[in-house]
Amino acid sequence: MATLVFDIETSGLPVDLFDESQQEYLFRDANKLEDPVAREAKRQELTQFMSLWPFTSQVVCIAMLNAETLRGQSLFVAEDYEDDASEGGPVEFVPCADEIELLTAFWDVAKHYDNVVTFNGRGFDIPFVYLRSAQLNVPISKKNWLGYRYSTEPHCDLAEQLTFYGVSGRDGAARRFNLDFYCKAFGIESPKSHGITGNDVPTLMAEGRYRDIAEYCVRDVRATVELYRIWKDRLAGIK
Repeated sequence: MATLVFDIETSGLPVDLFDESQQEYLFRDANKLEDPVAREAKRQELTQFMSLWPFTSQVVCIAMLNAETLRGQSLFVAEDYEDDASEGGPVEFVPCADEIELLTAFWDVAKHYDNVVTFNGRGFDIPFVYLRSAQLNVPISKKNWLGYRYSTEPHCDLAEQLTFYGVSGRDGAARRFNLDFYCKAFGIESPKSHGITGNDVPTLMAEGRYRDIAEYCVRDVRATVELYRIWKDRLAGIK
């Protein structure tokens, strides 16, 4: 059965795209503060969080690999998309004119896979692409990826598996770590080893460094594939 491993990168939408009532809702906690310095600091904090919410941000990159062949694509939004295509090699870098084109291409690939693997996909990536696709009226080819939480088919979320579904809470033996920490613990090259993290995506977008985002996202997926193989060989089946 074919298994797809994927990861997304997101970037907050400009605040001025939202009307007055939406902005009041988004920044309500900041507006309650009387001190102007504290208010502005809180506003900046909330603006950063906007990248995490599908109704206040957009998908700017999706990287995906076949878990068996390690071949795949990195789809990314780029203003100069016509000049930035890259073919050949196991991963094809595919620039897209906008988010609709990106999501459409993603779902076209996804329909060919039986199973999907993510790191924290149940809590973030999958609901994000579902909601953004619905908002933009992009047809969704796989609507069963959230499925039954305690099954690894069709969706295996490694963040769930490595914490045994949160069995020990925040501080127990199976507490949750980020992907970077798990990679270092298991001897996998961290996707952050090249000096870019997910927090840098909005800045990279502003600087027009779209290909850097696409390459970082691929590193995330490659690390997830390696972690999946370790989990499958050493831990799968533990209940």
